[in-house]
Amino acid sequence: MTKAMQWIAALVCLLLPAVLAHSWVSAAETRLVQLEQEHEEAEVAVAAAADEEYCTADLKRILRRVLQSCGLLSSGQVRGCQPLEAKNVATMSGEDFNALFLPMGERAGIVQFDRDSSGLDQFDATLIDKVFADQRGASYFFIVARASPEGAVEHNRELSRARAEAVMNHLKATFNDPDLDREVGLLWLGEEFAQLEQVFCSWNRSGAQEGCQPEELNRSAFITWIDCRL
Repeated sequence: MTKAMQWIAALVCLLLPAVLAHSWVSAAETRLVQLEQEHEEAEVAVAAAADEEYCTADLKRILRRVLQSCGLLSSGQVRGCQPLEAKNVATMSGEDFNALFLPMGERAGIVQFDRDSSGLDQFDATLIDKVFADQRGASYFFIVARASPEGAVEHNRELSRARAEAVMNHLKATFNDPDLDREVGLLWLGEEFAQLEQVFCSWNRSGAQEGCQPEELNRSAFITWIDCRL
C-alpha cells in the first residue's frame, strides 16, 4: 500500500465515527420532534373530548358549587338542590344562570310536563332516552326542573322537585347504569329562580311544537350531559 493510500485509509477511519455520530444524532432529533408533535396532538384531542367550548370559567364555577352542594362530588350521593340553595350556589341572576346553558342547545332537551303534573308521557320518555344515550364521554348529567308561576310558591317547589325525581326515576328504570348516582345532578328551582325565556323555545322539546308560551316552557325539566373538566 502506498503512503497516499495509507493516509486516505487513516482519514476515513477518523471521519467515519464522526459521520455516523452525526447521522445518529440527526435521526434522534427527528424522532424527538415527532414524539413531541404526537404528544401535543394527543393533549389537544384529550382537551377537546373533555372540555367543550361552552365550559367557561363561570360555568365550571357553577358546576363545582352545584355538584358539591348537591352532594355529588364529595359524598357520592345525590340529594338535589332546592330553589334557595340553587340561588346561593349560583350567586348570579337567573338570566345569567340560564345564559351559561345556551351553548348546549344541540345536545340538551326540555322535558315539558302538563300543568300541575310530574307524570311523564311517551314523548317525554323518548326525549329523555335520546338525550341520555348521547353521552359522548361526558361525565355529568344535569336535571334542572322548574314550575310555572301558577299556584303557591311552596307547592311549586315541591312540584319541580317531583319533576326532577320523575326524570331520575325513569333513568334508573330504563338504563342499567351502575354509575348513575355519581353522574346525575338534580336541581329543582320552583318558580323562584331562572325561569326559562322565549329563546329556549327553539330547543328540542317534548311538548307541542306549535306555539311556545313561557308558562308551558317552565313546566319542565332541562336535561343535558355536560363535559367539562372540573
